[in-house]
Amino acid sequence: MQQPVMTTLDTEQQRIAGEALSGTVVDLIDLTLIAKQAHWNVTGRNFRPLHLALDELVASARTFTDDAAERATAIGVSPDGRARTVAEQAGTTGFPAGWVRDADVIDKITDNLTEVIGRLRQRVDATEKADPVTQDVLIDITARLEQLHWMWQVQREE
Repeated sequence: MQQPVMTTLDTEQQRIAGEALSGTVVDLIDLTLIAKQAHWNVTGRNFRPLHLALDELVASARTFTDDAAERATAIGVSPDGRARTVAEQAGTTGFPAGWVRDADVIDKITDNLTEVIGRLRQRVDATEKADPVTQDVLIDITARLEQLHWMWQVQREE
């Protein structure tokens, strides 16, 4: 198919921004799936507040996935959120199957957020000169995920 969306970026700018956005889409889809798995399987005394906090994380990650995918489309890069792509390329630490105690959910979600944020910060750096608009999208996503990371991290048991 002929390229349906043209961009004002040059080829190298489009490549750099496209790779950053594509990786972000993949990581955020996986983060959404991880948070839903945790949401369905969390057990323990803190079930209810964690269940609600996981809903908040899922909603944010879904919104940001769409933001990153639509920015990619705007610069002529086709987003790829297929299950196979996510499974092969996501940079998360994953989540176990089955029931998971509340303290372990907090640790696993915090660890996954740490990984996603680290990768986002690398993409923020990579897009600084190539496409400041994409960088701005990534900065917004990073800022909110860092806020959520803080809220998860402070719940860890000592």
